[in-house]
Amino acid sequence: MAMVALGATVYYLLALAVPPLAAAAITAAIFAAVALIVALLFVRRAHGEEEEEEYEPEGLGMRAFHLFQQRPILGAAAALAGGFIFLRNPALATMVAAAFTEKSRPRRR
Repeated sequence: MAMVALGATVYYLLALAVPPLAAAAITAAIFAAVALIVALLFVRRAHGEEEEEEYEPEGLGMRAFHLFQQRPILGAAAALAGGFIFLRNPALATMVAAAFTEKSRPRRR
């Protein structure tokens, strides 16, 4: 819905300066160029994932960050679920925050 509104806005702004047919053509060209750029970025990113070395991030926070970077929908779902749980039990939020910020230290004997 937002893209339709953006397209209409671009068209009407261009229609003030150029004939309506030219405004429609320019608007279509702008959106086609943006779609092409986004598609090329995703294709480049997809090819780049095969060449990356896999590494194991340190700590719980870095592992979660790496996982959510690789799977953004999983990150969004986890954030929504976590927000709901933290609204129900604020004490749990402090425990989780402490676990994510805690640095792993070797135990002394």
